[in-house]
Amino acid sequence: MISLQSRKQLLLAESELNRAQLAQDSAEIAAGVRALTDRAKSLASIASSAAVLVAGLAAFRRAKRADAAAKPSCLPAILKAAGLIGSLWLAFRPKGRDQDES
Repeated sequence: MISLQSRKQLLLAESELNRAQLAQDSAEIAAGVRALTDRAKSLASIASSAAVLVAGLAAFRRAKRADAAAKPSCLPAILKAAGLIGSLWLAFRPKGRDQDES
């Protein structure tokens, strides 16, 4: 009888150790997933900014080719530059604390 009780206590102790290990493994996996999503968000932000920059530069080059024969007006160039600056500002602006906690 005593050997059955001691075996039961050993099994209960082993079960508790397994539960603790599972909780630790789950916490490590969750931390890894959070780190991966942070990297993915950062990479997506960089890719988005690069796409905006390339699109802006392509627009400027097209405008220069189309207007090479005629005297270009300054207003469209200023508006395009303002649009590009605005896009870059939105991509690189400092984020608020509320957005960082999400």
